[in-house]
Amino acid sequence: MRSASDLKHEIERRLKGYLKRDTSGIRHELLNIFVKTRSVTIPEAFEQLRTKFTITLQSVASMIGTVASRIGILSVQKKNDNSTSVYTLRDKYTDMVTTLIQAV
Repeated sequence: MRSASDLKHEIERRLKGYLKRDTSGIRHELLNIFVKTRSVTIPEAFEQLRTKFTITLQSVASMIGTVASRIGILSVQKKNDNSTSVYTLRDKYTDMVTTLIQAV
């Protein structure tokens, strides 16, 4: 079983790799949205990103899904209407994400 420290280092490694492959800056901007707002839905993130990037709703959904499932820094909650998921940056990763997106 992994310790909390090992898990945090693994998440940091995955996040660094994810950001390293960001050629357009969109991944940095998506994470910046989470740092600023803490919670966002896919349509809300899409509206903010489309002002700076040519992007589709599906690509935003894919990026958020990757960050939530593979990297593990987001929690997901369904709204009461059961049609929209709200993605929230976990508090324990806020400082790590802030540091990594500012490092570039």
